[in-house]
Amino acid sequence: MGRAAELLGVTQAFLRSLDTAKLISPQRSDGGHRRYSRFQLRLAGRARELVDQGTPLESACRIIILEDLLADALRINAERDAHGKTEEVS
Repeated sequence: MGRAAELLGVTQAFLRSLDTAKLISPQRSDGGHRRYSRFQLRLAGRARELVDQGTPLESACRIIILEDLLADALRINAERDAHGKTEEVS
């Protein structure tokens, strides 16, 4: 956790607060240390950006979740469009 906090320029308490807010839930090593994926570090970095801009932590977490859902929906729509065009050509 210390290394992740250092990489992001945040405190360990900030990372724990993201876990409490259920934005990220890191894996645990055999020794009980938190282990963050690259994706989780990106989410934490985005949370830091929003908080630094004055967004409350809970709101920042909700924004990030909604951004992620939107990205998934856009990807699914793009795949459907690409699949539909392939069927039309055949």
